[in-house]
Amino acid sequence: MTAPREAPAAREEYGKPLPQPTDVSQPFWEGARAGELRIQRCRDCRQHVFYPRSMCPLCLSERLEWVTASGRGKVYSYTVIRRAMHPGFQADLPYVLAIVELEEGPRLTTNIMAAEPEDVSIDMAVEAVFEDVTPEVTLVKFRPSEAK
Repeated sequence: MTAPREAPAAREEYGKPLPQPTDVSQPFWEGARAGELRIQRCRDCRQHVFYPRSMCPLCLSERLEWVTASGRGKVYSYTVIRRAMHPGFQADLPYVLAIVELEEGPRLTTNIMAAEPEDVSIDMAVEAVFEDVTPEVTLVKFRPSEAK
């Protein structure tokens, strides 16, 4: 599930916005740092949950636990970004911004890596990869699945 990691840049050298973990989202970011895609699951209704929150959106239980997801999913929707809205993304153009539906059910917004934009399609199988962007921050992205 993990791709080879590149040496992380120093925080001040990374020219893109960085996530700001909260007490609720910190386990997600710790999982990414460990090469795991962690999402929440409700202990009462068993619903998998993403984005991190303190209450289940289905049954309103506060009994959420962190579990390691498979890291597999499919492209639910996507767009090709051809104009950078932040200077830090200029060198990445064009890139794919996608909503990936995980095998466990939740959807998350991410980038599709290691694929030309014209090769990305709805329902394409993808798997999580982890990009160390600073010594403290690892981002979860996806690439076409190697499993057929």
